[in-house]
Amino acid sequence: MIITTIKTRTFVPPQDDILKEIKRALPRVQERSILVITSKVVSIWQGKCAPTTAYRDKDDVIMQEADRYLPRSYTPGAWCMHTIKNNIFIPSAGVDESNAGGYYILWPDDPQKAARTLWQWARQTYQVKDIGIVISDSHTNPLRRGVVGIALAYYGFRPLNDYRGTADLFGRKLKMTQTNVADGIAAAAVLVMGEGGESTPVAVAHDVPFVHFLARPFSPHKPFSSFVIETKEDMYYPLLSAVPWRKGKKRTPKNRPA
Repeated sequence: MIITTIKTRTFVPPQDDILKEIKRALPRVQERSILVITSKVVSIWQGKCAPTTAYRDKDDVIMQEADRYLPRSYTPGAWCMHTIKNNIFIPSAGVDESNAGGYYILWPDDPQKAARTLWQWARQTYQVKDIGIVISDSHTNPLRRGVVGIALAYYGFRPLNDYRGTADLFGRKLKMTQTNVADGIAAAAVLVMGEGGESTPVAVAHDVPFVHFLARPFSPHKPFSSFVIETKEDMYYPLLSAVPWRKGKKRTPKNRPA
């Protein structure tokens, strides 16, 4: 797999036309490529930005955006709020104020729908048949320092490669192994895209023979083949259910700061 970062101009909150700039910075894309686009610029494209002055503090906006949250007092040093949003365990509900110019940048609305829209745009713009989209963000892993990339959403390819039923090197039949393609590509791309002032919010992954491209939504047919796992099915459910989650304080769209 080869990953190439794409340098763009700075996208300006609260809303900006990212598609025109991506086309300028990336005039051609070859077949069987995957475009990785950071969630922050997708949010700016959607206008999912709120001025910091619209909230009492960052915790207020996190509680509004989270599906479930833990107050800071549960975290050592009270340095972050743990949250669950869109069935992803993520600090701060994805709310970001870095490189934001006085705004809180929220997670995109319906990331999976946004990924499909971007896939349709990319297919038409670059006149390719097989192309994938990953909307990426950074997250932390328990017991590890530093952030790595994760896929908030994907489209145009199978997010999992299923090894179940195949044999390992010694002929033992694999029973559980599935490779997470979407998060793996996101992690590799985010590593080279950077986390600071690189101004490379887009990357192209190509030479990816292990990816199975699709021209339709991924629809698993085998048991335990969905990309997203329901909470009670997850192997970490005993840990996730052992803390006193609080329900997020969603605002209605008409009352949400613009």
